[in-house]
Amino acid sequence: MRRLALALAVGTALTACSPSGSPASDLGADAPARVEDLSEIARFGLLHTEGEPLIDPAELVDAASFDGIPSVDDPVVVQGARADGPLSDTEQVMLVENAGVARAYPVRSLIRHEIVNDVVGGLPVAVTWCPLCNTGITFDRRVDGQPEVFGVSGGLYRSALVMFDRRTSSLWPQPLGRAVLGPLLGEELAVVPSSLLPWNEARDAYPGIEVVLGSQDELGQTTNPYDGYDLSDDPFLFRGETDDRLPAFVRVAGVTFDGVSQAWSYDVLRRRRAIPATVGGQPLVVLWAPGSASPLETGDVREGRDVGSASVYDPRVDGRPLTFRAAGRAQFSDHETASRWTLAGLAVDGPLEGRRLTVLPHQDAFWFAWAAFQPDTALVRE
Repeated sequence: MRRLALALAVGTALTACSPSGSPASDLGADAPARVEDLSEIARFGLLHTEGEPLIDPAELVDAASFDGIPSVDDPVVVQGARADGPLSDTEQVMLVENAGVARAYPVRSLIRHEIVNDVVGGLPVAVTWCPLCNTGITFDRRVDGQPEVFGVSGGLYRSALVMFDRRTSSLWPQPLGRAVLGPLLGEELAVVPSSLLPWNEARDAYPGIEVVLGSQDELGQTTNPYDGYDLSDDPFLFRGETDDRLPAFVRVAGVTFDGVSQAWSYDVLRRRRAIPATVGGQPLVVLWAPGSASPLETGDVREGRDVGSASVYDPRVDGRPLTFRAAGRAQFSDHETASRWTLAGLAVDGPLEGRRLTVLPHQDAFWFAWAAFQPDTALVRE
């Protein structure tokens, strides 16, 4: 019954987010005049793919109409000070910083659009968030130096968002960041490090931060169309077996370096707060702090339970490794200089005040989603 109710709720939400349609020109010169569902675009892609698809097209699942969930292709940017009242301290945003420009992408907007095509500090990016997997990933959207514009295909692969590029209609599952079917088969997007943080952490770390929305009205829109999803026990339209090392909807922070993947459950992070590690030769520290509301629990993205947030950093400053520990509810200190740091990686007191840690590529995700795409991942549970 819960799965049926969820299916009806998600279907209604996706329909509510759908525009009346997209011009055929958005799909490339050779695309059909109108694409009604993912199976049609898959057939189109197969006809225009040289080589074998990188996934079994039969595993693609239709969940909404093709291009029915409107990506943000012309972002609305407001100053953080203006957004500070409408955005609550604990609601989640994706934080992206490049070349001195910091932008926050509120989940209240991403939950409606899933993809924002933007330019941050001169870098063309696609900021993506999949509600069903709780995965936020930012990509450099250039392919062979040309910026692509990405849309939401309406399909799912292992319950994950499947993107398409508007120039060729190739299909790109979000967790892979790779074209698995279509003319751009095999092309891979570079990941731009970003973090899923509560608004107050992003705002306080970057006083000049900008907030990016799909429309001005979204500052007042807090409805979660996936009400109760992260309290369920059955991933929506997931095909195959889930990894039983953890319950499917446990949150994890995961990284992959040099082909080696590792994940830390939020239960472990909640207990330890700061965990050093080396993965694939990359030294790192995973930091976790409370104060972040789940956007997927209640009908309002601001009112979910406190699930906390994690971020992953290179622990070195000027080549000097630092060792971190929790220092209060939402701060950390390093053993070497006794400087105090925030979850957003900013030193706010001590000899290193004003310095920033380098954020590393990582994912916050539900366990089922991380394990589905990183089946050989190591898992830290203690």
